[in-house]
Amino acid sequence: MPETTPRTVSSKYRGTREYHLVYSELIRAAQYRGTTTYQELAAIMGLPSRGSHMAREVGHLLGEISDDEIAESRPMLSAVAVGVSGEPGSGFFGLAFDFGKLARDASKDERERFWRQECEAVYQTWQPRR
Repeated sequence: MPETTPRTVSSKYRGTREYHLVYSELIRAAQYRGTTTYQELAAIMGLPSRGSHMAREVGHLLGEISDDEIAESRPMLSAVAVGVSGEPGSGFFGLAFDFGKLARDASKDERERFWRQECEAVYQTWQPRR
């Protein structure tokens, strides 16, 4: 079946085991109104826990997932992925710019507010049904 929605992020992991495992981990974190770390996601992907290769690959996969979520009219699921600081990396905000969800010149406070709002939207989207 051909894709009908153009993608912002090129496919590298879509359809792979790693994509599905990371996607599941992000949903699990969202359902518990929590977060998961880039290091935990790297372990799921079989990558080292640090370094530029890890950051690039985890970032790319998170970009694909968020791209797919936006195409389905859902918030950026990657909002629940954070660094050891407990906050998202610059790649998250770069994607938000690319998706037109955040202004490129957004202040640090505006970026933080956007991230918190996006997390809340993710939590609402993925809350367990009762």
